[in-house]
Amino acid sequence: MRKNMACAVAGLLVLAVASAARAAGGVTVKEEQVTIPTYLLGPAESDPQFYFGGNSQGAQHRIYPYPAYDNLTSEKADKSYKIVYLENEYVKVGILPAIGGKIFSAVDKTNGYDYFYRQHVIKPALISLLGAWISGGVEWDIPHHHRATSFLPVQYTIQEGADGSKTCWVGELELRDRTRWAVGLTLHPGSSVLETSFRMTNRTPLPVSMLCFSNVAVSVNDNYQVIFPPTTQHVTYHTKNQFTTWPMATGRFNNADFGTGTDASWYKNHIGSMSMFAWNFTDDFLAGYDHGKQAGTMAIADHNVVPGKKFWTWGTGPGGKAQDTLLTDTDGPYIELMVGAYSDNQPDYSWLAPFETRQWTQYWYPFRDIDGAKNANIEAAVNLEVKEGRIRLGFYATRSHPTAHVLLRWHDQALIDEEVTISPGKAYVKEVPLPAGADEHDLRATLLDGGRELISYAPVRLQPEAMPSPVTPFAAPADIKTNEELYLAGLRNDQFRAPGASSDPTEPSGMSRVDPYWQEALKRDPGDIRVNTALGIECIRGGRFAEAEAHLRAAVARATDRYTTPKDTGPLYYLGLALKMQGKLEEAFPAFSKATWGAAWKGAAYLEMAEIASTRGDYGTALDYTRQSLTCNTENVRALALESAMLRKLKRNDEALAAAAAIRRIDPLNVQATVETLQAKL
Repeated sequence: MRKNMACAVAGLLVLAVASAARAAGGVTVKEEQVTIPTYLLGPAESDPQFYFGGNSQGAQHRIYPYPAYDNLTSEKADKSYKIVYLENEYVKVGILPAIGGKIFSAVDKTNGYDYFYRQHVIKPALISLLGAWISGGVEWDIPHHHRATSFLPVQYTIQEGADGSKTCWVGELELRDRTRWAVGLTLHPGSSVLETSFRMTNRTPLPVSMLCFSNVAVSVNDNYQVIFPPTTQHVTYHTKNQFTTWPMATGRFNNADFGTGTDASWYKNHIGSMSMFAWNFTDDFLAGYDHGKQAGTMAIADHNVVPGKKFWTWGTGPGGKAQDTLLTDTDGPYIELMVGAYSDNQPDYSWLAPFETRQWTQYWYPFRDIDGAKNANIEAAVNLEVKEGRIRLGFYATRSHPTAHVLLRWHDQALIDEEVTISPGKAYVKEVPLPAGADEHDLRATLLDGGRELISYAPVRLQPEAMPSPVTPFAAPADIKTNEELYLAGLRNDQFRAPGASSDPTEPSGMSRVDPYWQEALKRDPGDIRVNTALGIECIRGGRFAEAEAHLRAAVARATDRYTTPKDTGPLYYLGLALKMQGKLEEAFPAFSKATWGAAWKGAAYLEMAEIASTRGDYGTALDYTRQSLTCNTENVRALALESAMLRKLKRNDEALAAAAAIRRIDPLNVQATVETLQAKL
C-alpha cells in the first residue's frame, strides 16, 4: 500500500514538474483594454476624392473609395484601445487591431529593452495615403508604402498551434484593389523569435501590382548603428536613381555630402532625412543595435522572397527634431528598419496574377550583449570583431541551450573550444588574442548544439564591386525606337503605379486612359497584341467594357491570324472578361474555353466558365469547371467559395463544409468562409 502511494506521489510530482516546465515555457494570449493619451482626429472628408495626378511615396495618390482622414486637431484625450498581447518567458508583444493591426509594443523580458519603438501617445501626422498615420511599432505596408488604412481598424482573430504556440492574425480587404492581406504573428514556447506569416490574395480576375514592406520603428540615439550584412558594398535611394558606397558613404547622396567617407551606418551621422536601401541580394538578415544599451533588433527572412533591406531616418538636425515633436510627446527619435517582400525598393511593385495567393514568412527577435552582428538566422546571431590584435567573439541564441559548444578556429588551430550554457537571457562573449601574423579572414566561429550547427561566421573577404548604374527616366515616346520598348515603358508605368494626370480625372479606377507610350505604339501599329491587351485590361479596370472589347478583339484577331491557336491565350481570357462584364455570356464562354488551352490561363478561365454555368443553373457542370480551375491554383479562394456553394446546391453539405474550411486555412480572416461554414452546417 505504502509502495503504491509512494509511486502515486512520485507520479504527481513528475506531473507537477512537467506542468511547471510547460508553464515556464508556455505562450499566453490576452486581450486587454488599455488607455492611451490620443490626439483626436476631426471628421473624415465626406465627399469622394478621385485622382488628379498626385503622388504618394512615388506612386499614384489614389484613395477612392476611402475618405481622407486629414483633419488633425490639437485636442488630446485618454482613449481606450483593445490590445492583443502575445507573451512567453522571453518576450511580450502587443498588437493594436484598432490602428492598422500594427505591433504597438515588443519588450525583451530578459533586460526590459523595447526592441520595437514604444509610443506612449497616439499622435497622428499626415503621412499615409489617407492622411493620418502614427510612428512606432511595426506597420504593415501592403499593398503600398504607408498604406491607406494604416490608421484604421482591421480584422483580427486568434489561433492556437499544436505546439502550444499562439497566433494573432490581422488583416483586411483592401478596397482600392479588392485584394486581401493578412499577417499572422506567432510566438512559440521557449523561443524569443516572433514569427510573422504573410498572405496576399488577388481576389479579382485582373492582374494587380503589389508592394509589401514591414516598417519596423526602433528607438535611437548617438550609440545606435544600422547593420546591413557584411557583404553589402552599396546602397541606393528611392527609385534606384542614385547609389553610394556602404558603410563608408562617399560623395553626394540624397542632398547629403558624405565627402571622402562617412560611416553611414551610425544614426548620429545623418543630419537630414535619409533613406538607404541595401544593395544586397544574398543575405537573410538586417539589424539595428544600441551599443550603449547593448541591445538590438534582428530581422530574418529568405532573401530570395524578401530581398528588401532599408533604413529611414528623419535625421538629427532641426528637421528631425521637429518631427520628434510632431509625432510623439516624450518618446524621442526613431528610425525605421524596413524589410521588403517581392520588393527591394519604394516604389517597387511586382505582379499578382488573377486569383493568385502569395505566402511568405519573416522573423524578428531582440538580441543583446554581443555588440552587433555579422551573421544571423532564426537560431542565433554571431558577432566577431578583430581590433588591436584582439578577437572579440559573441553569440546570442533564440532558445536555451544548456550544453552548447563554442568553437573558434584559425586554420586548424582551436583558439576557443568550450562547452557553454547560452539562452536569450545569457549571451556568450569572450576575448582572445589574435595569433601573431594571422589574417582575420582565416578565422571561423561556430556555435553548435549536439553536433548541429546553429550559426557560424568567417570574416568576409570582399572583392570590390563596380557601382551599380542608376535608373534613368524613359525618353519621350516619339524618341523610342521600337514598339516593344514602348510597350515595356508603359507596362512599367502601370506596374509601378506611376503618377500622372488622367485624361478623365473623375474616373477613379485604373491608370490614365491611355499611357503615352502605349498611345505612341498604337499609332505605329494599331494591331499590336501586347499593347491592345494591356489597354484592354486597363479599360476593364475602369469599367469601359465596350472599349476593352475593341482592343481585345484587335489583339485576338492578330494572335489567331491564319486560324492559329495562340501560344499565349491571355487576350482570349481578357476578351471573355470584357464580354462577360457586358452580359454577353454566350460570346464570353467560348473565349474562356479557348483560353484554357494555354496553361497560364487555364485556372482563371475555368473559374469564369464555372460562374457562367452557375448562372444557368447547371450546378454539376459549374462544379466540374471549378475543380478544373482548382487543379491549377489550389489557393484560389473565389473558386473554393464557388465550389462550396455548388456543393450546397447539390446537397453535398459535408464536402461543402470541407471547401469552406479550406478557405479559412488560406485566409484565416475570411468572413465569407465563416458564412459558408455556417451555411454548410445548416
